[in-house]
Order: sequence, then structure tokens, then C-alpha cells
Amino acid sequence: MLDAKFYDSLRRVSLRMSNKSSLNMSGNRKSVQKGISAEFSDFREYMPGDDLRRMDWNVYARLDRLYIREYMEEKEAVVSVLVDTSASMDYGKCKKAELAKDLAAVVSFLALNNMDRLMLYDMRDMGHPLSASGGRSAFARVLKWLERLTFAGEADMLAAAKKMQKKGPGVTVLIGDFLHGDMLDGESESYEKLLQYLSYCRQRPVVLHTLAREELDVDLEGTLNLIDSETKAKLRLTMDASAAAIYRSQLLRFLDRMEKGCRSCGVYVLCDSGKDRKALVFNDLKGIYDI
Repeated sequence: MLDAKFYDSLRRVSLRMSNKSSLNMSGNRKSVQKGISAEFSDFREYMPGDDLRRMDWNVYARLDRLYIREYMEEKEAVVSVLVDTSASMDYGKCKKAELAKDLAAVVSFLALNNMDRLMLYDMRDMGHPLSASGGRSAFARVLKWLERLTFAGEADMLAAAKKMQKKGPGVTVLIGDFLHGDMLDGESESYEKLLQYLSYCRQRPVVLHTLAREELDVDLEGTLNLIDSETKAKLRLTMDASAAAIYRSQLLRFLDRMEKGCRSCGVYVLCDSGKDRKALVFNDLKGIYDI
């Protein structure tokens, strides 16, 4: 996991939102409700019972009519983080699972640092999320929760998203390798349906696509017996220059499809588990931040 000094350098960064918050708890996000923050929103005519302290007497002097100043109320937003804990994530010299936990920790820190409400989910156990709010004091709970994660079996990303608790508009961060049959199948629309569902729920999807260096730059040679870490299916394959070229072509198609899917509704970032964490967080992830 990352150290305290690393998180200190993130204190001036916040997650970018596309929707205004509709929650009732106070926070730092602009709300759809009107309130009494310092940021002016609009005027409206005075109604009996309105707070006279919000009366604009300058307007009254000019127009001889009573108007109330309205201000944008600040509420907490919801940041939902879904971590793929399937067996395929436990792969690579620099394991995707460790990268996923680091990315989830970074996003969680940003959410709590900005006084947002955090919902942290294990995709294989959606019924028991970690709910945290109240600022950075809750971050220790997040780290303990992430340390206890195990990576095994299979995960259905679309089914997991549909089990999320609905708490109004916000950001949903998906962290995983997306190496599942329904996601890899070029004829299947599971990935697109996942993004559409999140958009329908007024969520801004942020896809942090975690892949191992060995998956991005395959250097296997010879005849191999491959075993699927999740389904245990076996495949005997001869890896030569032709097979490597086909793999690279299919990989690029897969990554292109992932990025295009997010282009209109959210953000897509390819995250290499072998890359330096500082470079990854501060350079590759800059598209998800408001600085």
C-alpha cells in the first residue's frame, strides 16, 4: 500500500463530478438545492416567512419590490468504488490486485478529503459495502477494508453494478481488468450496457482498467498449456510471431472499445500494474481530477 507522504500530496486534488449532489448532508459539492453558502445563485421574489437577512435592499431601492438572494447550497456527493476481486486480478509480477487496492485507496482518499460520502464495494460481495464519510478521519477504516480483500473466483460486473445502493447522482469508479467472457466477446454488449446503466442512474463512470505488464507486452514462446484462473478451462497454444501479432491486434481492439465506450459519458484510464505508482496517479489519472 502507499505511504502517508504519498496521500499528503493528494490533498489539493478532488474528483471531477458531472452531476450536482442531491443529498442532505453538508459537504463541498454544489447541490441542486438552494441554501446559504457563500456562492450566489439567483434572485426570487420575497414570500411571507422568508429570512429577512437574505433580503436584497439595493434591489428594493431600485425596483420598489422585495427580492430574496438565493445561494448554492453545498452538499456531499456520493463516490462509489467497485473493485473487481476475481481470480484473474491475482496475476502478474506486479499483481493487478495490489494495483487495484492502491487505486481504490487513492480514490477513497480523494472522496473523503473532499467531504464526499464513500461507498466501497467488493464486486463478489456487493451486499456488504463499506460506507464512510466525515473526512479523512475515516480513511483508516478504508485501508483496513482493502487489506482484507481476497481475489478468487469470478465476478459479474454488470450484475454487481445493479446491486449498488442508489444514493443520488455521483461518480462510480470501476477498478478491474475486464477479462471476463461477456466483456471480451466482441459480439456482446455487456460493457456498453454497464456504462448505459450507470448513466441511467445519474452516475459518471470512471473506468480504471488494470492490466499486468505481462498482458500488455506478451513475451511467451513455444507450446504452452494455459489454464483460465477463474473457470479452470485449459488451452494448448503454440506461441510464435504470428500468434503474438494476433494477440496484439485483439488487445488493441479491446482497449479501443473500452476507451470509446467511456468517451461520451465518463473517463477511461488504462492502468499498467508495472508502472511507477506516482507517475500513474499524478499523470495517467489526471483526467479524473479537478485541481
